[in-house]
Amino acid sequence: MPDNSPSKRYWVFAAVFVLFCLALFPWLGPPVYFVSFLFTVFMYIVLATSWNIIGGYAGYLSFGHVAFFGIGAYATVMMANLLNLSPIGTVLGTIPSGAIAALIAVIIGYPCLALRGPYFAVITLCFAFVVHLAVKNFSFLGGADGLWIKSMELPIHVSRAILFELMLGLTVITLLASMRIASSKFGAGLRAIKEDEDVAQTMAVNAPRLKIQAFAVSAFFPGVAGGIFAYYLTYIHPDIVFDVNISILIVLMALFGGGTSWLGPLVGATALTFINEGLSTFVKAEFARIIYGCLFIVVIVFMPNGIIEFFKPRKTLPEETSEDVAQPGSAP
Repeated sequence: MPDNSPSKRYWVFAAVFVLFCLALFPWLGPPVYFVSFLFTVFMYIVLATSWNIIGGYAGYLSFGHVAFFGIGAYATVMMANLLNLSPIGTVLGTIPSGAIAALIAVIIGYPCLALRGPYFAVITLCFAFVVHLAVKNFSFLGGADGLWIKSMELPIHVSRAILFELMLGLTVITLLASMRIASSKFGAGLRAIKEDEDVAQTMAVNAPRLKIQAFAVSAFFPGVAGGIFAYYLTYIHPDIVFDVNISILIVLMALFGGGTSWLGPLVGATALTFINEGLSTFVKAEFARIIYGCLFIVVIVFMPNGIIEFFKPRKTLPEETSEDVAQPGSAP
């Protein structure tokens, strides 16, 4: 039966209220910086949450997820320029871009997902490097000059607000999809694979099929986000949308928050985006990388379940009383 407890209704109302305030925010005339910053927060929530489907639920740590983000960005721009799409057509074109990213995930997933542990992490990282170099050296993809996309013929604050709403909507859809997966048989199968893939297969879990499906779903949302991001900037470059540092950052975000639930990537992406913004503003880039490296080590070693583990209620056993414990030599 569905849980209709007062506490759950309270959280639902709170979430709806926050979403309403966020959706209203760009139309109130705030500085462009704050609109762009929240847009970035939403984008990283999408990336971390989608990565968590394969990395957190199934335990396959992909360090090449930025490739799907970049593929979505380039697919959107190429379709818009080649087909001369209208602004509405370009926005709708982000969905096929996500499908293209998912299709590529299926193609590379068949050989790559046969590997496990560090081997899978390394091969996905190499995949991101290869895609980056390939795009940078193909002239029809803009090469090292990148590509421009025609912006909306609207005032800049209006177009930014529209794309802000699109990224917010994608964030909500991604979170709902992650919640649905976590509570479904699909999610249970992924968790079984994470615990012990060999044992899971002996219990009739079709591990290869589930892994391919999870990899495709986790690639679809970054593809769509990449398309929206490209339209937001109106310009893309391989060094921007295929930056491997993005892959490392989203892995850190998901693990920092907690990869065992849908809430972890939301918390981790939000917190680390604020931290990243502060480091970028007040700390030199070299020191920022050192700080992130140390943070990554701390998360892996000391917080394997993320920071949300510290906020979960602890189950304590009832204390034993003198009446509960039989005294030595006494009658039972």
